[in-house]
Amino acid sequence: MNILLDTHVLIWALENNPTLSDDARSSIIHAENLVFVSSVSVWEIGIKKHLGKLEVPGNLQEEIRLHRFTPLSINYDHAELASKLPNIHKDPFDRMLIAQAIVEKLTLVTRDELISKYELKILKA
Repeated sequence: MNILLDTHVLIWALENNPTLSDDARSSIIHAENLVFVSSVSVWEIGIKKHLGKLEVPGNLQEEIRLHRFTPLSINYDHAELASKLPNIHKDPFDRMLIAQAIVEKLTLVTRDELISKYELKILKA
């Protein structure tokens, strides 16, 4: 299974936070699964860190590499779909993650209930 981590799930995975569901945790650590982290999550974390809303290590990209997560850049197809999604979710970061999951045929690991209203595969975090 190829999965994309929602931003909060990325943080929980890096912290080994017990909030993460057993299914999500096992999918993230399963060697045969490709685990993607979007550049939009790195951007979101940076903004929230700068605003003082989030504390994360300064070596975020190094931690992502150490966990063998695969970076996922934003491309034109992602941007176009994100702009055309139904206006269910207002958060632009989440809208991009939804678009990326759909375009790349990834299962999005999230606990955000609004995301489940879109047509994509979800694994509850």
